Amino acid sequence: MTARQFTFADLRRILIEGAGEAEGVQLGQDKVDVTFADLGYESLAMLETGSRIEREFGVTLDDSEVIDAATPGDLIAVVNAHLAVPTAGTSA
Repeated sequence: MTARQFTFADLRRILIEGAGEAEGVQLGQDKVDVTFADLGYESLAMLETGSRIEREFGVTLDDSEVIDAATPGDLIAVVNAHLAVPTAGTSA
């Protein structure tokens, strides 16, 4: 069985559902390396995003991992690292 991947499209959807899209900012794939601060997302928006990711993808993220992920690309990598780790009762 192939592990589920967390994609930019997943992050974009979850960010917009939870925190909206900043005025004048199109959250497209070209923004993968732009900081969340430059995209208009504050720490509370990021914590909400982390909670939504946890619920939808079944991972546990430390608040610091979410806050320390400076860019969408960073957060995608963090989530995918968690998805790659087998949970108790599953096999890789």
